[in-house]
Amino acid sequence: MPFVNAISAIMMLINVGGATIFAVQVGKKDTESANTVFRHGMYLLVGISALFCIAGVFFTSPLCTLFGAGDTFHDLATDYLFWYSIFIIPSGVNMGLQSYCRNDGAPILVTVSVVISTACNVVGDWLLIFPLQMGMKGAAIATGASQAIACLIMLTHFIQKKGILRFGKIKLNGRLVRDIIFHGLPEGISQLSTPISSLCMNLMLVNLIGDIGVNAYSVITYASSFFFGVVFGTGEGLQPLLGQSYGAKNEKGLKYYFKSGLLIGFLGSVFVTLIYIVFGNPICTLFGADTATLDYTVSIIPMYSIGFIVMALNAMISAYLYSTERSFQATNISTLRSIIVNAAVILLLPRIFGANAVWFTFAVYEAIVLIIAVVLLKHSEKNGIIFK
Repeated sequence: MPFVNAISAIMMLINVGGATIFAVQVGKKDTESANTVFRHGMYLLVGISALFCIAGVFFTSPLCTLFGAGDTFHDLATDYLFWYSIFIIPSGVNMGLQSYCRNDGAPILVTVSVVISTACNVVGDWLLIFPLQMGMKGAAIATGASQAIACLIMLTHFIQKKGILRFGKIKLNGRLVRDIIFHGLPEGISQLSTPISSLCMNLMLVNLIGDIGVNAYSVITYASSFFFGVVFGTGEGLQPLLGQSYGAKNEKGLKYYFKSGLLIGFLGSVFVTLIYIVFGNPICTLFGADTATLDYTVSIIPMYSIGFIVMALNAMISAYLYSTERSFQATNISTLRSIIVNAAVILLLPRIFGANAVWFTFAVYEAIVLIIAVVLLKHSEKNGIIFK
């Protein structure tokens, strides 16, 4: 998972950085510059994907040892990582194509590719793991093949020559590469939030509550995937709208989409939180809570899930900032919530207020970051929105 998380973080950094600049150029009606950004972004993705692919295929065993696979799980981990790595390049290309095609007027195609690839992944997992008895190797192949299928679907956008995106030769521009990385840094850092928070939470839970706390947190983490889908889906949907409005210097449209994103994020997170509280028992059972863990997990869901509402607002503000080329502010917010404030609150709050306070840490550190985010947002617009 650390290897996979590292890949996701760097891919997200390149994708968001490139798509943000691309959307602004589209808003300016500068098709040539937009395609230059697209080609740079895709070359970067292929290059980085190739490096990860080589590392995963040829240094599988040392990587698994480095990331903590002991004797019991080493063979399983190497089996999965080797076959997963073979598909890293089509997986990376697919992520990039989805980001750019979403900005090029093809959100329906992106949705179709995601739905089909997800269905292929689920069916492929069942087929390769159970009837064909391929174990971890089968799970990795199912994941990789589903991404390759999604990539092929996305390529139909170019075969049919829809939109303005076109592949072609480029003259490498170091400044543009730097800008892509800088604009994508907020989302790249955000990808570190889950592993860092999980590490700190597990450390506190083991020391203060024990195995039942760790098991409950595991169940909640899996159950939270629906919420994260709502939030990140809204953020990705907003990015082309915000970026193109910014590029067109359409302040009215910009404010409309930002307010809409805040409203969707708030209402969506409230809805998901209520679902978790009202239907906590069946949800926890669905995501693997055993008899010993179930009652405890259901009891702490209300404490943990209120953080969803605050996090949704943070995510929308961050999307608004990086989509309007305010990457410095967005990076500060991402660094605070993903590395600094979350770790500090998780490690300190339970020691001050008792073990059960660990379940409120998510809401507390998101609330602290929200206050800072609002201050940064207000300060950046004290003289109105500045269009570059």
